[in-house]
Amino acid sequence: MTLNYEAGDIVYVFYRNPHTQDVANIQAAAVVNHPDQPNELALFLYETYYPVSEDMAIYSSEEEANAAYTYYYGDVSEGTLDV
Repeated sequence: MTLNYEAGDIVYVFYRNPHTQDVANIQAAAVVNHPDQPNELALFLYETYYPVSEDMAIYSSEEEANAAYTYYYGDVSEGTLDV
């Protein structure tokens, strides 16, 4: 996977609730310049910066994230975004 993201992009990731680890949802996140690491990108999600890496499941569209969610977790209705 090639990381072709730029600051300002909106992407979609699987997010696990830290209090209920068996629940995963699809969440929109912003790609931003990492505030502590010059020349690196981060995902800004729930007031936290996560360094962008090839180990992350990042999707360019909600549809792509929904398809992956269905593949890995089954019923996508549990993981869609409430927009």
